[in-house]
Amino acid sequence: MAHSNISIFVPHAGCPHKCSFCDQHSISGAAFIPHGDYVDKVCREALECAKVPRETEIAFFGGSFTAIKREYMTELLEAASKYVGEGGFKGIRISTRPDYIDNDILKLLKSYGVTSIELGAQSLDDWVLEMNERGHSREDVVNASRLIKKHGFELGLQMMIGLYGSTRTSEYDTANGICYLKPDTVRIYPVVILRNTKLGELFLSGEYKTFSFDEVVEMTAAFMDRFEDAGIRVIKVGLHASELVEQDMVGGFYHPAFRELCEAERYKKAIERILCEHKDVTSADLLVPERELSKALGQKKSNIRYFKEKGIELKIIPDKTLKEKLKLISIS
Repeated sequence: MAHSNISIFVPHAGCPHKCSFCDQHSISGAAFIPHGDYVDKVCREALECAKVPRETEIAFFGGSFTAIKREYMTELLEAASKYVGEGGFKGIRISTRPDYIDNDILKLLKSYGVTSIELGAQSLDDWVLEMNERGHSREDVVNASRLIKKHGFELGLQMMIGLYGSTRTSEYDTANGICYLKPDTVRIYPVVILRNTKLGELFLSGEYKTFSFDEVVEMTAAFMDRFEDAGIRVIKVGLHASELVEQDMVGGFYHPAFRELCEAERYKKAIERILCEHKDVTSADLLVPERELSKALGQKKSNIRYFKEKGIELKIIPDKTLKEKLKLISIS
């Protein structure tokens, strides 16, 4: 059964930090600030329309939920908690910083029906964290992750690829570190460089050099494989399309179909692994699950073109009953 969220955006006004990539302080001044009556209305209307409420969480997104003023936080939680439990939703999901997690706050969250906590880890490289003014360390992420799991919450970690000072080595080390921490879910956000941020200034001055777009797609696809092999669900890849991103971005790795590009890359690599077991291949027919056909073909049939340029005529055939990701049926 597919998981879903009732998403409520909470502006970042409570966070004492301004990370290199963040423009939330300027956004928050103009953003709608939800209060308990609004949360109550959203949850009540959502429950009336929900087909499977037990698979749905009320999700407070937008930044550091446990860093906002305690009175405001409990106001939001009290409003949401009335809709959790028997006949209601599965629970409450929040996102926050790893350095705003301790035993007391976890006990409080548990008392209001919070079930899932996502940490904005972004990187597990202390140098990268410092360069991007995150205000926390790798150790903070490790300690917070362990506490969250100890208290029985579902743990989610968020990774940001391409931050200032990062390298391919630091990105792979972060992915490996996430696997070691064994979260239930992960979100992968290739960095988007916005105006009015430190990253924007560094990028426009030429001091901040980014990876190529193709490199980031390749790394993201590799990390998706790695996480899923470790039993970690990848619940989000790339930012949602928005006017804000499209108007204010000056660089980085935004694409409205970024996940689809990564899924196509995963299939390309998987096909290469199959074909490399055979010599002098000129054509191959492969079966894929019907629902995966567009991923296997690639955007605008990019995978078909890729192999054709290598002298291989590739035929990808959808199959309604296939359980495995790929099946080679003929080769020459």
